[in-house]
Amino acid sequence: MSLSKRPTKAVSAARGAVLVVAMRWVDRLIGLISTLILARLLVPDDFGIVAMASVVVGLIDTLLDLGVGSALIQNRDAGREDFDTAWTLRIIQALGAAIILWFAAPWAAEYFRDGRVLDVIRLMALAMLIGGFENIGIVAFQKNMEFGSDFRFFFFRRLAGFIVTITLAFWLHSYWAMVIGALAGRSAGVGLSFWMHDFRPRISLSRFRKLWSFSQWVLIRNLGVYGQNQLDKFLVGRRTDATTMGAYTLADEVAAMPTTELLAPLGRVLFPVFVQAADDAEKLRAVFCKAIGVQSLLALPAGVGLALVARDAVLVLLGEKWLIAVPFLQVLALMSIFGALSHSSAYLLLSLGKVRLQAWLAWMQLALLALLVLVFFPQSDAQGIAYARLLTSASGLLIIVGLVLRYVEAIRLSDFLRHTWRPLLATGIMAFGLSVLPRPEGLVQVVQLALLVICGAGLYGLAILALWRGVGCAEGAEAYLLEQTGLKGRLLRWMRVSR
Repeated sequence: MSLSKRPTKAVSAARGAVLVVAMRWVDRLIGLISTLILARLLVPDDFGIVAMASVVVGLIDTLLDLGVGSALIQNRDAGREDFDTAWTLRIIQALGAAIILWFAAPWAAEYFRDGRVLDVIRLMALAMLIGGFENIGIVAFQKNMEFGSDFRFFFFRRLAGFIVTITLAFWLHSYWAMVIGALAGRSAGVGLSFWMHDFRPRISLSRFRKLWSFSQWVLIRNLGVYGQNQLDKFLVGRRTDATTMGAYTLADEVAAMPTTELLAPLGRVLFPVFVQAADDAEKLRAVFCKAIGVQSLLALPAGVGLALVARDAVLVLLGEKWLIAVPFLQVLALMSIFGALSHSSAYLLLSLGKVRLQAWLAWMQLALLALLVLVFFPQSDAQGIAYARLLTSASGLLIIVGLVLRYVEAIRLSDFLRHTWRPLLATGIMAFGLSVLPRPEGLVQVVQLALLVICGAGLYGLAILALWRGVGCAEGAEAYLLEQTGLKGRLLRWMRVSR
């Protein structure tokens, strides 16, 4: 299987985007089902223990992560020696991280004031070491936009972890089900990677200097991104208990599902597409405008809608023992909107080699978050920390938009405004409608949630279609999504008849 296969048509990117999004939703459906089952079988305390261990493991992993996958994708001429060097660096990273975690585990248990964290971290360190041997050849799936193969790999790896986790959860009713399930997923990933791609990596450091010139800034950026995404959990785990930590972490995960998880698959498509269009300003602008339009169209109503129905969603999906998570979910659902809307801008800058700018941005956001939670509000509780993340995420979106306007000449402010004002206004209409909608008493909770979701989706859908018609059914995100779903022609005919 070639490492340098090139897609032949731009259309393949559009079809690939639909394929990847659809398949990613299947993958996330497995994750959602897993979360809902675990939430019923386990308690917030169990989630809290795993979350405490995970933030430590993630920190060490990020400290040593050179971002070799991104470097291979960004380098359009990457060959065998580049892939061999990347695989060698990944193994070194995994081994170093595992050793550090083994000896750091007692310190982490003391920091969080919970001895259970020690053994969990050490087993996670083993999982990380195993995962480091994953075949680097699978990066070619994303690089060459072979989206079907890319999906199958991640799907089967997730499925293996899911089966082990749920089976153990029914048997053990303990946080160990999640830890061992993650180990099983990593192990399955190694086997699948060599089975699905015929590239056989070898130990080599011949291209270290070339990879390092790009990866050093990826590392700096990743550290900043990790800090801004995990500093809150370090503080929540320290200032509260395992139960609050578990509720906060699960709320963060659920909050990301309708926004980030809807749009994360697009990133796997956008990155290689942006790289290929980097030398064609108009093509780059067209792809970027379509991306921000689609992201706005999906992320805004999803995040705001979840915040408005947070209590009903928690009761139906997680159960009454998770009501402590409601205020966290309301804030974090809004926060996730800003992160989702930043996706296309971040991948655009990365594809153009502006990784240094992204590194500075990540550290600026981390510095702002640290100032808010450590200096200005040092005694803030979990909800206060969530509000600090909301403010930081909003600031980050404004800054990254400014960076795109400053460093990408083809993109103008009018591009952002033209492709986001309709979703913004339609979301406002939806939010107003849901806030004044009477809630009948005596309904079964799941029925009430279903009615709220249907009403919200209906209000938003009608509003966005009315606004789209008001601008003459212009080309944009609405037209793109309707075309991909096969509804554009019928809808346009209906609109002409209804005039």
